[in-house]
Amino acid sequence: MGGGAYSTSDRLLRSTACDYVGKSSQELFVNRNINSAMNPYGVTIRESRDSAEHPNSVAILLGLDVTGSMGSVPTFLVKQGLPELMDSIIKGGVADPQLLFMGIGDHECDRSPLQVGQFESSDALLDHWLTNIYLEGGGGGNGGESYMLAWYFAGRHTATDCFEKRGRKGYCITVGDEPNLRSLPAATIKGIMGPGEYQSLSAAELLDSAQKTFNVYHVHIGDTSAGADQKTVRGWQEMLGANLVVAQRRTDVADIIRGIVLKGEVVERPNGDGAAVLLPAAQAEDMML
Repeated sequence: MGGGAYSTSDRLLRSTACDYVGKSSQELFVNRNINSAMNPYGVTIRESRDSAEHPNSVAILLGLDVTGSMGSVPTFLVKQGLPELMDSIIKGGVADPQLLFMGIGDHECDRSPLQVGQFESSDALLDHWLTNIYLEGGGGGNGGESYMLAWYFAGRHTATDCFEKRGRKGYCITVGDEPNLRSLPAATIKGIMGPGEYQSLSAAELLDSAQKTFNVYHVHIGDTSAGADQKTVRGWQEMLGANLVVAQRRTDVADIIRGIVLKGEVVERPNGDGAAVLLPAAQAEDMML
Protein backbone atom coordinates (compact mmCIF):
# COMPACT_ATOMS: atom_id res chain seq x y z
CA MET A 1 0.00 0.00 0.00
CA GLY A 2 0.99 3.66 -0.14
CA GLY A 3 0.94 4.22 -3.91
CA GLY A 4 -0.55 7.20 -5.69
CA ALA A 5 -0.19 10.90 -5.02
CA TYR A 6 -2.27 13.30 -2.97
CA SER A 7 -4.03 15.75 -5.26
CA THR A 8 -5.78 18.61 -3.48
CA SER A 9 -7.54 19.64 -6.70
CA ASP A 10 -8.85 16.12 -7.36
CA ARG A 11 -9.97 15.90 -3.76
CA LEU A 12 -11.87 19.19 -4.07
CA LEU A 13 -13.63 17.95 -7.20
CA ARG A 14 -14.62 14.70 -5.48
CA SER A 15 -15.79 16.56 -2.39
CA THR A 16 -18.04 18.73 -4.55
CA ALA A 17 -19.32 15.82 -6.62
CA CYS A 18 -20.08 13.73 -3.52
CA ASP A 19 -21.37 16.73 -1.53
CA TYR A 20 -19.21 15.90 1.48
CA VAL A 21 -19.95 19.24 3.13
CA GLY A 22 -23.71 18.90 2.81
CA LYS A 23 -23.97 15.35 4.13
CA SER A 24 -24.58 14.27 7.70
CA SER A 25 -22.28 11.91 9.60
CA GLN A 26 -24.73 9.06 8.95
CA GLU A 27 -24.58 9.75 5.23
CA LEU A 28 -20.78 10.01 5.13
CA PHE A 29 -20.12 6.95 7.29
CA VAL A 30 -22.54 4.35 5.99
CA ASN A 31 -21.21 1.24 7.74
CA ARG A 32 -23.44 -0.01 10.55
CA ASN A 33 -20.96 -2.70 11.52
CA ILE A 34 -17.20 -2.97 11.21
CA ASN A 35 -16.05 -3.12 7.59
CA SER A 36 -14.39 -6.49 6.97
CA ALA A 37 -11.36 -4.78 5.38
CA MET A 38 -10.78 -2.81 8.60
CA ASN A 39 -11.25 -5.73 10.96
CA PRO A 40 -7.86 -6.48 12.57
CA TYR A 41 -8.82 -10.10 13.26
CA GLY A 42 -6.14 -12.23 11.60
CA VAL A 43 -4.04 -9.23 10.50
CA THR A 44 -0.31 -9.83 10.81
CA ILE A 45 1.21 -6.61 9.59
CA ARG A 46 0.48 -3.25 7.99
CA GLU A 47 3.38 -1.85 5.96
CA SER A 48 4.56 1.64 5.08
CA ARG A 49 7.14 1.15 2.34
CA ASP A 50 9.23 3.31 0.02
CA SER A 51 8.69 3.22 -3.73
CA ALA A 52 9.96 5.02 -6.81
CA GLU A 53 6.97 7.32 -6.41
CA HIS A 54 7.54 7.81 -2.66
CA PRO A 55 11.24 7.26 -1.88
CA ASN A 56 11.15 8.82 1.60
CA SER A 57 7.96 7.52 3.15
CA VAL A 58 6.90 8.80 6.57
CA ALA A 59 4.49 6.52 8.46
CA ILE A 60 1.62 8.24 10.29
CA LEU A 61 -0.91 6.28 12.34
CA LEU A 62 -4.00 8.28 13.26
CA GLY A 63 -6.26 6.64 15.85
CA LEU A 64 -9.68 8.33 16.04
CA ASP A 65 -12.02 7.88 18.99
CA VAL A 66 -15.35 6.75 17.50
CA THR A 67 -17.33 6.58 20.75
CA GLY A 68 -20.13 8.98 21.67
CA SER A 69 -19.72 12.53 20.41
CA MET A 70 -16.21 11.88 19.11
CA GLY A 71 -17.64 10.78 15.76
CA SER A 72 -17.67 14.49 14.96
CA VAL A 73 -13.87 14.44 14.50
CA PRO A 74 -13.87 11.94 11.59
CA THR A 75 -16.77 13.93 10.12
CA PHE A 76 -14.73 17.14 10.29
CA LEU A 77 -11.77 15.40 8.65
CA VAL A 78 -13.92 14.26 5.71
CA LYS A 79 -15.57 17.63 5.22
CA GLN A 80 -12.51 19.83 5.63
CA GLY A 81 -9.63 18.68 7.81
CA LEU A 82 -8.02 15.87 5.79
CA PRO A 83 -7.24 17.83 2.62
CA GLU A 84 -5.94 20.73 4.70
CA LEU A 85 -3.78 18.33 6.71
CA MET A 86 -2.24 16.52 3.75
CA ASP A 87 -1.74 19.67 1.69
CA SER A 88 0.04 21.50 4.51
CA ILE A 89 2.26 18.52 5.40
CA ILE A 90 3.39 18.11 1.79
CA LYS A 91 3.91 21.85 1.26
CA GLY A 92 5.81 21.93 4.57
CA GLY A 93 8.45 19.65 3.04
CA VAL A 94 7.30 16.12 3.91
CA ALA A 95 6.77 14.91 0.38
CA ASP A 96 5.88 11.28 1.08
CA PRO A 97 3.50 10.99 4.04
CA GLN A 98 1.69 7.67 4.34
CA LEU A 99 -1.35 7.84 6.60
CA LEU A 100 -3.21 4.94 8.21
CA PHE A 101 -6.59 5.52 9.86
CA MET A 102 -7.68 3.57 12.91
CA GLY A 103 -11.02 3.61 14.72
CA ILE A 104 -10.69 3.36 18.50
CA GLY A 105 -13.47 2.32 20.88
CA ASP A 106 -13.71 0.72 24.31
CA HIS A 107 -12.50 -2.87 24.62
CA GLU A 108 -14.53 -3.35 27.80
CA CYS A 109 -17.85 -2.30 26.26
CA ASP A 110 -17.77 -2.19 22.44
CA ARG A 111 -18.12 -4.87 19.78
CA SER A 112 -15.47 -3.28 17.54
CA PRO A 113 -12.91 -1.50 19.73
CA LEU A 114 -10.21 -1.49 17.02
CA GLN A 115 -10.50 -0.81 13.29
CA VAL A 116 -7.44 -0.61 11.04
CA GLY A 117 -7.02 0.70 7.50
CA GLN A 118 -3.89 0.68 5.34
CA PHE A 119 -1.01 3.13 4.95
CA GLU A 120 -1.97 5.29 1.97
CA SER A 121 -0.76 8.38 0.11
CA SER A 122 -3.45 9.06 -2.49
CA ASP A 123 -6.43 11.30 -1.83
CA ALA A 124 -8.92 8.73 -3.14
CA LEU A 125 -7.64 5.88 -0.98
CA LEU A 126 -7.37 8.02 2.14
CA ASP A 127 -10.99 9.06 1.68
CA HIS A 128 -11.90 5.42 1.13
CA TRP A 129 -10.44 4.24 4.43
CA LEU A 130 -11.58 7.23 6.44
CA THR A 131 -15.21 6.96 5.31
CA ASN A 132 -15.21 3.19 5.87
CA ILE A 133 -14.68 3.64 9.61
CA TYR A 134 -17.65 2.35 11.58
CA LEU A 135 -18.82 5.07 13.97
CA GLU A 136 -19.95 2.65 16.67
CA GLY A 137 -20.76 5.47 19.08
CA GLY A 138 -20.35 3.19 22.08
CA GLY A 139 -18.05 3.48 25.05
CA GLY A 140 -19.32 3.16 28.59
CA GLY A 141 -19.18 4.49 32.11
CA ASN A 142 -15.94 2.68 32.88
CA GLY A 143 -13.67 5.71 33.10
CA GLY A 144 -11.90 5.65 29.76
CA GLU A 145 -11.45 4.42 26.19
CA SER A 146 -8.98 2.03 24.58
CA TYR A 147 -6.48 4.45 23.06
CA MET A 148 -3.75 1.98 23.95
CA LEU A 149 -5.03 -0.33 21.20
CA ALA A 150 -3.38 2.05 18.73
CA TRP A 151 -0.14 1.59 20.69
CA TYR A 152 -0.60 -2.18 20.67
CA PHE A 153 -1.02 -2.27 16.89
CA ALA A 154 1.78 0.23 16.22
CA GLY A 155 4.27 -1.68 18.35
CA ARG A 156 3.44 -5.19 17.19
CA HIS A 157 1.76 -5.14 13.80
CA THR A 158 3.48 -2.50 11.66
CA ALA A 159 6.63 -2.39 9.53
CA THR A 160 7.93 0.93 8.21
CA ASP A 161 10.78 1.86 5.90
CA CYS A 162 11.21 5.22 7.60
CA PHE A 163 12.45 3.35 10.67
CA GLU A 164 13.96 0.22 9.14
CA LYS A 165 15.92 2.04 6.41
CA ARG A 166 16.54 5.47 7.91
CA GLY A 167 16.23 5.00 11.66
CA ARG A 168 13.48 7.66 11.80
CA LYS A 169 10.42 6.97 13.86
CA GLY A 170 6.95 7.36 12.42
CA TYR A 171 4.05 9.07 14.22
CA CYS A 172 1.32 7.39 16.22
CA ILE A 173 -1.30 10.00 17.12
CA THR A 174 -4.54 9.27 18.98
CA VAL A 175 -7.44 11.71 19.25
CA GLY A 176 -10.15 11.69 21.91
CA ASP A 177 -11.67 13.22 25.03
CA GLU A 178 -11.50 10.46 27.64
CA PRO A 179 -8.83 8.95 29.91
CA ASN A 180 -6.87 5.96 28.65
CA LEU A 181 -7.88 2.59 30.07
CA ARG A 182 -5.04 1.10 32.08
CA SER A 183 -4.77 -2.53 30.99
CA LEU A 184 -5.39 -4.85 28.07
CA PRO A 185 -6.19 -8.47 29.01
CA ALA A 186 -4.77 -11.32 26.96
CA ALA A 187 -8.26 -12.69 26.27
CA THR A 188 -9.32 -9.31 24.86
CA ILE A 189 -6.31 -9.17 22.53
CA LYS A 190 -7.10 -12.67 21.28
CA GLY A 191 -10.70 -11.69 20.63
CA ILE A 192 -9.60 -8.66 18.61
CA MET A 193 -6.58 -10.07 16.77
CA GLY A 194 -7.40 -13.79 16.43
CA PRO A 195 -5.63 -17.03 17.40
CA GLY A 196 -2.19 -16.72 18.96
CA GLU A 197 -0.26 -16.60 22.20
CA TYR A 198 -0.90 -13.39 24.12
CA GLN A 199 -0.20 -11.93 27.52
CA SER A 200 -2.01 -9.23 29.45
CA LEU A 201 -0.32 -5.85 29.11
CA SER A 202 -0.50 -2.54 30.92
CA ALA A 203 -0.94 0.78 29.11
CA ALA A 204 2.61 1.69 30.13
CA GLU A 205 3.99 -1.49 28.54
CA LEU A 206 2.05 -0.85 25.34
CA LEU A 207 3.29 2.74 25.20
CA ASP A 208 6.88 1.60 25.63
CA SER A 209 6.49 -0.88 22.78
CA ALA A 210 5.02 1.70 20.40
CA GLN A 211 7.67 4.28 21.29
CA LYS A 212 10.42 2.03 19.97
CA THR A 213 9.42 2.81 16.38
CA PHE A 214 6.93 5.70 16.66
CA ASN A 215 6.76 9.15 18.18
CA VAL A 216 3.60 8.74 20.24
CA TYR A 217 1.22 11.68 20.80
CA HIS A 218 -2.30 12.15 22.07
CA VAL A 219 -4.56 15.03 21.03
CA HIS A 220 -7.05 15.63 23.83
CA ILE A 221 -10.31 17.27 22.74
CA GLY A 222 -11.20 19.83 25.37
CA ASP A 223 -14.54 21.13 24.07
CA THR A 224 -16.73 18.28 25.36
CA SER A 225 -18.06 17.70 28.87
CA ALA A 226 -15.68 14.77 29.29
CA GLY A 227 -12.77 16.62 27.73
CA ALA A 228 -13.12 19.57 30.11
CA ASP A 229 -12.21 17.36 33.09
CA GLN A 230 -8.76 18.52 34.24
CA LYS A 231 -8.17 15.21 35.99
CA THR A 232 -8.18 13.57 32.57
CA VAL A 233 -5.69 16.10 31.24
CA ARG A 234 -3.37 15.53 34.21
CA GLY A 235 -3.54 11.77 33.69
CA TRP A 236 -2.44 12.13 30.07
CA GLN A 237 0.31 14.56 31.06
CA GLU A 238 1.66 12.04 33.54
CA MET A 239 1.80 9.41 30.82
CA LEU A 240 2.97 11.43 27.79
CA GLY A 241 4.40 14.67 29.14
CA ALA A 242 4.96 17.18 26.34
CA ASN A 243 3.52 14.70 23.81
CA LEU A 244 0.04 15.52 25.04
CA VAL A 245 -1.57 18.32 23.03
CA VAL A 246 -4.89 19.81 24.17
CA ALA A 247 -7.22 21.00 21.41
CA GLN A 248 -9.64 23.64 22.64
CA ARG A 249 -11.80 22.95 19.57
CA ARG A 250 -12.09 19.69 17.67
CA THR A 251 -11.65 21.69 14.45
CA ASP A 252 -8.04 22.34 15.56
CA VAL A 253 -7.14 18.67 15.08
CA ALA A 254 -5.78 18.96 11.52
CA ASP A 255 -3.54 21.92 12.41
CA ILE A 256 -2.23 20.12 15.50
CA ILE A 257 -1.35 16.95 13.58
CA ARG A 258 0.37 19.03 10.89
CA GLY A 259 2.43 20.77 13.57
CA ILE A 260 3.44 17.48 15.18
CA VAL A 261 4.67 15.97 11.91
CA LEU A 262 6.42 19.07 10.55
CA LYS A 263 8.26 19.78 13.80
CA GLY A 264 9.54 16.24 13.88
CA GLU A 265 10.81 16.01 10.33
CA VAL A 266 13.88 17.39 8.54
CA VAL A 267 13.48 18.50 4.97
CA GLU A 268 15.82 19.62 2.20
CA ARG A 269 15.78 23.15 0.83
CA PRO A 270 18.26 24.47 -1.78
CA ASN A 271 20.38 27.46 -0.75
CA GLY A 272 21.22 30.38 -3.04
CA ASP A 273 23.96 28.40 -4.77
CA GLY A 274 21.65 25.53 -5.58
CA ALA A 275 23.19 23.22 -2.97
CA ALA A 276 20.96 21.30 -0.57
CA VAL A 277 20.81 22.28 3.08
CA LEU A 278 19.01 20.56 5.94
CA LEU A 279 16.54 22.56 8.03
CA PRO A 280 14.12 21.64 10.77
CA ALA A 281 10.74 21.39 9.07
CA ALA A 282 9.23 24.04 11.35
CA GLN A 283 11.93 26.49 10.25
CA ALA A 284 11.43 25.60 6.60
CA GLU A 285 7.71 26.16 7.03
CA ASP A 286 8.36 29.62 8.50
CA MET A 287 10.49 30.50 5.48
CA MET A 288 7.60 29.75 3.15
CA LEU A 289 5.11 31.99 4.96
